[in-house]
Amino acid sequence: MQIKQSVIVITGGAQGLGLAMAEHFAAAGARLALIDMNEAVLADAVASCQRQGAADVRSYVTNVTDESAVEATFSQIDSDFNGIDVLINNAGILRDGMLIKYKNGELTHKMPLQQWQSVIDVNLTGTFLCGREASAIMAKHEKGGVIINISSVARAGNIGQTNYAATKAGVVAMTVTWARELGRFGIRCGAIAPGFIETPMTQAMKPEAVERALAMVPLRRWGQPEEVADSARYIIENDFFSGRVIEIDGGVRL
Repeated sequence: MQIKQSVIVITGGAQGLGLAMAEHFAAAGARLALIDMNEAVLADAVASCQRQGAADVRSYVTNVTDESAVEATFSQIDSDFNGIDVLINNAGILRDGMLIKYKNGELTHKMPLQQWQSVIDVNLTGTFLCGREASAIMAKHEKGGVIINISSVARAGNIGQTNYAATKAGVVAMTVTWARELGRFGIRCGAIAPGFIETPMTQAMKPEAVERALAMVPLRRWGQPEEVADSARYIIENDFFSGRVIEIDGGVRL
């Protein structure tokens, strides 16, 4: 699939990796639908993508965990753009913490259900809802399409990330399942599993945390958002890529 004039929907598209991908595809002449919960940063993202040369860019303030809101948003996108070519399920959150903590033989902490559930709701349920709505629109228009789910190297399991790791493993399982189910409609599904990528979140880390993180990366540097965007572009443009995961982690193996 060519990028130019393709309708690309990006969740979490107003900041971080989502914005980097939006700007990348804007420069290639894509038509963009950006979904985020923050109206102010959405307006900035739209302006940035317009400067990059997007053929058309529109924003949608939506909570991806709200089924009725997701249904309404994707219906509006379909109406605004007359179909969807690509969905990038990028919206996600972190709520890290240990499963349990003991001190001096006493249980001092258990991960609260809400801490678990909030990450499940955004990272897993949100991906499911957006994938369901986008695939239904793609099938209706009978032009095929591409769904890309953003996973993580943490899908293999990582200390302090019970909730996050579970969701990122789950979106890979959905990717494979959807590739098998939706191939009959000409819809391809792929996933990207980034490692440590330089974003505003990583820039706010303490120096000692940065040092520990980079010590795990054989290349001894952060990945760049543009490198994740390059991976997404590869999936879109390679018409025989489906049901697989691209790991972009600088050699990290958790």
